[in-house]
Amino acid sequence: MNWLSFSGNALLVSFVIYCVAFLVFVLSIAGKTWSNRDPEVHARKWGRAAYGLSVLGLVSQLLYFFTRWYGGGHIPTSNMFEFMTMLGMMIMIAFIIVYAIYRTPVLGVFALPVVVLIIAYAAVFPNEVQPLIPALQSYWLKIHVTTAAAGEAFFAVGFAAGLMYLIRTVNFQGKTAADRKEQRGVEFTLLIIFMLIAFIASVFTFNAAGYEAKFVKEQILAKEDGTQQKVSQTVTYVLPPIVAPYQTTLESMDSFLGMDKPLFTAPSWMSGENAGRKLNTVIWTVLIGVLLYVLLRLILRKPIGQAISPIMKGMDPEDLDEIGYRSIAIGYPIFTLGALIFAMIWAHKAWGRFWGWDPKEVWALIVWLFYAVFLHLRLSRGWQGKRSAWLAVIGFIVVMFTLVGVNLVIAGLHSYSGV
Repeated sequence: MNWLSFSGNALLVSFVIYCVAFLVFVLSIAGKTWSNRDPEVHARKWGRAAYGLSVLGLVSQLLYFFTRWYGGGHIPTSNMFEFMTMLGMMIMIAFIIVYAIYRTPVLGVFALPVVVLIIAYAAVFPNEVQPLIPALQSYWLKIHVTTAAAGEAFFAVGFAAGLMYLIRTVNFQGKTAADRKEQRGVEFTLLIIFMLIAFIASVFTFNAAGYEAKFVKEQILAKEDGTQQKVSQTVTYVLPPIVAPYQTTLESMDSFLGMDKPLFTAPSWMSGENAGRKLNTVIWTVLIGVLLYVLLRLILRKPIGQAISPIMKGMDPEDLDEIGYRSIAIGYPIFTLGALIFAMIWAHKAWGRFWGWDPKEVWALIVWLFYAVFLHLRLSRGWQGKRSAWLAVIGFIVVMFTLVGVNLVIAGLHSYSGV
């Protein structure tokens, strides 16, 4: 039996089930307005159906995880595709646990899209099983990565609850400076989500179309015997090159909307091999994300947060506040063990030191300190409600930068995870 092929199919099935479960969660909320029966009975009925689908999707993803582990010979957490799919699985586990406690269908409307986006984001990366590099050939890979991802998964549920709280409580009709500030904050958060959608959609679209542009960079390398060697490096773009890498020559480029050459060159300080390509990806992400956001604003003729707000009317803000806090309170000690304590033990075994100020280590510490401040302000200073929700939302944005930005933009000892 081809276990890797089976695992890939199981992941696809779970992705489809998650999408259907999200739609059923939406139906459980939106259908309350046109149901002839008791709205609460309607919500419970469809909420149970959506929850059952969520569990079924998780079972399918667990099949993917363990069959890929068996077929690949090692736990599937060694690159961005494997880690992000596992993070999506952990978020589903966290969501199912929290939902079993609070039975809040609206939570599924916000948590399921996070899972779907993370799995879709994972699909952007190569999904081939790769041999473990020496640094990853340790049982600490299983312990460190899985516990860190589990902690981040509960942070994701806290993010969903925090965003729900803000959409429920922000006065979108208000005209005061404070109201407008909160409205802009919610819209900016939604814009970031649209940018993530834009990145996934653009890479998928241009990959499916077979788009490609190549640049060649000539470098002179000094050899040990004192002589010099001329080396050519090829940088391949899968998105149309708005910006070309610094000091490179265009080798080939598919025309796109009449553009047959880059519009400008990356600045000199962005001289790394992939720096220009990363800047190009950021530009496309921002452009398409803003375009999608503006188009939806024009269709709705109102801020997106204001358009979503009516489905939250039946939610008790205190329940949302409690869900967000409990999720982070559960995730924090798990993250502490996985991302700091276990990570330092593994770092000592792999590199001979507990701490080395590697970018990934630094940002893991920033995440840990941020949520430590969150819990301190919550428990000691009474920061509840909107202030707590804003911290939950900002915290998970920092988590996503640690997972995505640090792995793919900042070079370091953990760069292998971005391959």
